[in-house]
Amino acid sequence: MIKRERRTFTAEFKKQMVQLYQNGKTKRAIIDEYDLTPSSL
Repeated sequence: MIKRERRTFTAEFKKQMVQLYQNGKTKRAIIDEYDLTPSSL
């Protein structure tokens, strides 16, 4: 298993992720598109 370096996200990025989810995008699609881990989303 490859260990990733810890990333930090801006408040703006977090708001964008929430908006995408509220607008109907699935969690899986957001995770795949932005290369996130499930726990970071």
